Amino acid sequence: MINLKNYSTNLIEKNKIFFSKTESKISYPEDGNEICFQVEENSFWFRHRNNCIAEGVTKYCPNSVFFDIGGGNGFVAKGLENRGISTVLVEPGINGCLNAKKRNLNNIVCSTLENASFLSNTLPAVGLFDVVEHIEHDTFFLSNVQKIIIDNGFVFITVPAFHSLWSNEDVEAGHYRRYKRKDIEKKLTSAGFSIEYSTYIFSILILPVFLFRVLPNLFRLNKKTKDIEKYKNDHKPKSGLIDKILTVFWEFELTRIRGRKVIGVGGSCFIIARKIPTNININK
Repeated sequence: MINLKNYSTNLIEKNKIFFSKTESKISYPEDGNEICFQVEENSFWFRHRNNCIAEGVTKYCPNSVFFDIGGGNGFVAKGLENRGISTVLVEPGINGCLNAKKRNLNNIVCSTLENASFLSNTLPAVGLFDVVEHIEHDTFFLSNVQKIIIDNGFVFITVPAFHSLWSNEDVEAGHYRRYKRKDIEKKLTSAGFSIEYSTYIFSILILPVFLFRVLPNLFRLNKKTKDIEKYKNDHKPKSGLIDKILTVFWEFELTRIRGRKVIGVGGSCFIIARKIPTNININK
């Protein structure tokens, strides 16, 4: 196990999970982790996102302890550990932490980032995977993340792309916004990071999201409550021609990421940024 006392003095261990001494509300559905836990293992979406993340992490900081902030059920953290990356899951929802424990993760912190009170300049690498869109004051949040990362340490981010793809699913998920690449890049730069790599992912999903989420939302054909079975159906493994097409696109995107080449459009943004050392004047 990782000695978390090297990173925070505000955590208490109970039943092999570390808890912060205070709690805060989050903009995320109460049943969100449980719903995701039912689909993650077999979901083409979660699997491809994991593969994209792993390509970035193993390229930029394969030997660093990785803190997966807001990491839900530990699906990303477990995927990174399977690649030999030491991970710490930080998740405010107790159900997510218990599900992560079922996945045999050893380093679990049940807390928001704020309440975990990580010491300044201690975290080598941080992941924020579909987290920032849930934060009302995102620039302030990223500035706080910058403070706890070591000089030249990394932050890895995925966020949903393009406000034009906004739908009722975003509302139900507790999103405040969607992003263009340049928007999240600008926020990271203003928070004290330099952009190492930036691209879109899930390029093939732009059209389906528009047809089956945005248009029904515009014509008010969408349901007002989350349809669990529809969510499961959206994420279930595909077969036949659809599976072959998806496989081609996923391999294309992974090849682009390995070569640090940009994918011009997609349903999500994937950004890797490095903390500018605090003793460097970025205005020079």
